[in-house]
Amino acid sequence: MSDPVNLNKFRKAKEKAGKEQRAKENRAKFGRTKAEKTLDQARTEKLKKLTDAHRRQDPGKEG
Repeated sequence: MSDPVNLNKFRKAKEKAGKEQRAKENRAKFGRTKAEKTLDQARTEKLKKLTDAHRRQDPGKEG
């Protein structure tokens, strides 16, 4: 016969593992430094300006 298992401890360990996994995902998703954020924002703005500069006409005008 096997040893009895404390289901409460098992449940808590499973919940803790789930929280750790969620924290790991959030660190990967949101955990960026300020320098990385500003670099990404600068790249986005530069790309937007570049694409806007290559438009044939203003988007508000039809013709």
